[in-house]
Amino acid sequence: MRYGGPGAERDWEEGRKRTKAELNKQERKVLARNEKPGRRGLEECDPLPARKERSRKLRNAKRNKSQDSGIAEMEELPVPHNIKISNITCDSFKISWDMDSKSKDRITHYFIDLNKKENKNSNKFKHKDVPTKLVAKAVPLPMTVRGHWFLSPRTEYTVAVQTASKQVDGDYVVSEWSEIIEFCTADYSKVHLTQLLEKAEVIAGRMLKLSVFYRNQHKEYFDYIREHHGNAMQPSVKDNSGSHGSPISGKLEGIFFSCNTEFNTGKPPQDSPYGRYRFEIAAEKLFNPNTNLYFGDFYCMYTAYHYVILVIAPVGSPGDEFCKQRLPQLNIKDNKFLTCDEEDGVMVYHHAQDVILEVIYTDPVDLSLGTVAEITGHQLMSLSTANAKKDPSCKTCNISVGR
Repeated sequence: MRYGGPGAERDWEEGRKRTKAELNKQERKVLARNEKPGRRGLEECDPLPARKERSRKLRNAKRNKSQDSGIAEMEELPVPHNIKISNITCDSFKISWDMDSKSKDRITHYFIDLNKKENKNSNKFKHKDVPTKLVAKAVPLPMTVRGHWFLSPRTEYTVAVQTASKQVDGDYVVSEWSEIIEFCTADYSKVHLTQLLEKAEVIAGRMLKLSVFYRNQHKEYFDYIREHHGNAMQPSVKDNSGSHGSPISGKLEGIFFSCNTEFNTGKPPQDSPYGRYRFEIAAEKLFNPNTNLYFGDFYCMYTAYHYVILVIAPVGSPGDEFCKQRLPQLNIKDNKFLTCDEEDGVMVYHHAQDVILEVIYTDPVDLSLGTVAEITGHQLMSLSTANAKKDPSCKTCNISVGR
């Protein structure tokens, strides 16, 4: 018979009824053979709803037994106390604690509750950070906690610990939580900054000549320097622009200068985001063999162009000592960003073309060493990097630690 022909629907219905009757008959035979069926017999012959109900009851009984066991034995596991945090880096720390010896041998795991400390000034519309619950096998203390996906540099955290014993059914019996303590992660180390340095070198580009360093500000700034500081610009604490883990942000004192030049003129650009008045000083008065050069940071602000922060410090100065302990030092004659070398008895200077250099000089600078004049270009406020936040998603200028 062709599918869909006369009588097809009727024949299909009769066939379905015969099949169902045969199955019921076969099922009764199985039940007769298994008057007291075991677990396998039940699974083979029980109707589906009965099997589901029996499985549900078994699961509930197992869960209740586990819960009762947990309640009875919870107090037997020692509660961690006197928590100590040590060896803190930008993306790791060591944790240890004291605990009673009672039932100590039953401990199989540690549960660690790690959370970012709430900031009263944080954006209330921003999604809250998801708390991090870490499960670790019981190892000798102190235990190292490491992970750049949940630890960020110079960030405050809270942490609490509980001990746990894994049961044969896979559930855990746990102690009460310890007290909550607070700690703050560290800045980038020299190792991390060297990774940033290597990334910056990749895109630095060819070197162009320069002859001056320059600093743009408003007229009122220079008037204030003359009146209140005896004509000398004073170092100030660097803002929080750039990488969150930079060890110079909020700590290093210096004076900000630029040195990039226009490709077609070899001179500083006439536009600036910082003010219409510019102080220019010959490069050799700030950067020479009596100064050291350090790499400070590499970042971008959700833009295609990138910034490199360099620090120039007179040898032996407080700024030099600060940088020597924290920043990678560069060879002033041979690096990818800013060089100073002598050619035919004359100092010659070059800067990288494809990154914007921000140079921090760590000592006071007298205005009499250069000139102050008004620029003819525009004040491009959109290019300001004051307290600018680094783009954490940029693959060019981020490394595998907290941003």
